[in-house]
Amino acid sequence: TREAFPHLVNAGKYSSTFAVVIFATLRSFNNRYYSSTFDNPYTWLWIIASIVSSCYAYTWDIKMDWGLFDKNAGENTFLREEIVYSTGFYYFAIIEDLVLRFLWALSFYLTEMKIVSSDIMTSITGILEVFRRFVWNFFRLENEHLNNCGKFRAVRDISIAPIDSSDQTQILRMMDEPEGVINRYTKTNRPKPKKNKDPEKRSLLQPRGSLQDLTIDIDGTKKL
Repeated sequence: TREAFPHLVNAGKYSSTFAVVIFATLRSFNNRYYSSTFDNPYTWLWIIASIVSSCYAYTWDIKMDWGLFDKNAGENTFLREEIVYSTGFYYFAIIEDLVLRFLWALSFYLTEMKIVSSDIMTSITGILEVFRRFVWNFFRLENEHLNNCGKFRAVRDISIAPIDSSDQTQILRMMDEPEGVINRYTKTNRPKPKKNKDPEKRSLLQPRGSLQDLTIDIDGTKKL
């Protein structure tokens, strides 16, 4: 698209993790040369890279993926103008995503202080990361749905809020309406093939009758 925002900026978010991996590898490799991990310069470079990467990713989660902290949010403080779920869910997700994005700091402290073994901490952080992504998916899907409807990328505005049995009839009725998505051909709006109105071309392409009825006029003489 030749647009730096948001695609290149989003690529920068993933690229920031490269520095985290590189410095973590160098820290692990050079730890044997230092009596304390905090004497290792790569430890501090890894911490700085991790902070930058976590701040980058968290800002992108909240602002871009979820569309929160919208200036036109109105009464939905720190959220956005249109929301599907209760406001409490959004505030919980904002705090939860912040805590789990920086969970590496707690993990680093607990393992370095020998409070928790690295294997147990890896298992705990893995489970919590799955939970973070689970919550992230809900609000990412909701924001994309609202953008599709608001920018007319979707014709039918079907709510993604939890439904009950009373809503099924209305949804089925909407699906059965003859006028569907306008940018796709259906049986009702598929263009019909144009008929050839030229009688000469029609007689050659779609001859009627037998070959005996087909004559060609050459120099005023009719031949079969």
